[in-house]
Amino acid sequence: MSKTKRILHVVSNVDHYDGRSTPTGLWLSELTHAYDVFAARGYEQRLVSPKGGRTPLEPRSLKWPFLDASAKVRWADPAWSALLSSTARPDEIDAAGYDAIYFTGGHAVMWDFPDDEALQALTRDIYEHGGVVSSVCHGYCGLLNTKLSDGRLLVAGRRVTGYSWWEEVLAGVATKVPYNAEAEMRARGARYEKSLPFLSKVVVDGRLVTGQNPQSAKATARSVVSLLSS
Repeated sequence: MSKTKRILHVVSNVDHYDGRSTPTGLWLSELTHAYDVFAARGYEQRLVSPKGGRTPLEPRSLKWPFLDASAKVRWADPAWSALLSSTARPDEIDAAGYDAIYFTGGHAVMWDFPDDEALQALTRDIYEHGGVVSSVCHGYCGLLNTKLSDGRLLVAGRRVTGYSWWEEVLAGVATKVPYNAEAEMRARGARYEKSLPFLSKVVVDGRLVTGQNPQSAKATARSVVSLLSS
C-alpha cells in the first residue's frame, strides 16, 4: 500500500499593504479550491506561514463573486477557522515528510514570501527530495529567490506563470504593490507565460507547477495530483 501523500500549504501573515490602511491577506479560494482537490484524494494537509499563527484573509476574497461555494463552506466552518488561526512556523516543519508545497496568493504574500529563508529552505528540500513545488497567483513571489543546493535559482530557465502585471492594473492595485512580480520573475531568468487576464492558466515544467490567478487554483492542484499519481 502506498503511503498517504502530504501537502504543505504556504499562507501569509501580512494584513495590510505597506504603509497604507488598505487591508489584504490570503485570497481564500486559492487555498480552499486546492484544499478540496487534495482532500478528495485523501491527502494529508498542513498550513505553514512565515511567522506561524494567524493568516489574515483578503476582504475582497470574501465578497461576491469571489466567495464561491467552496470558500463559503470553509469560511463558515469553525474547524477551518481554527486552521487559519494556528498555522505552523517553518521551523516546526520537517520537509522530508511532504510530497508537495503549494504557495497560495493574495497581495499580502508580496511582502513576506520572497525573502523568507526558512520557506526557501523548505521549498528546496522538498524539491530536491523529489517533491513537487507549486504556486498560484501571487504565490509565485515565494519562488523568486529560492536557490537550489548548487546555487542556481529554482526558477531560472523554467517555464512559470503567476499574476500578470496587466491583471494588477485591471484590479486597480498597480500603484499599491511593492514591485512588478511578472517583471521580477523574468529578471531571474524564468520563462514567464500568461493567458488573457483572469482566465485559468497552469504551467507545468517538470516538478514545478504554477497557476496564473485565482481562477487557476483548481487546475493547479489537479496538475499537482497528476504528478504525485504518476
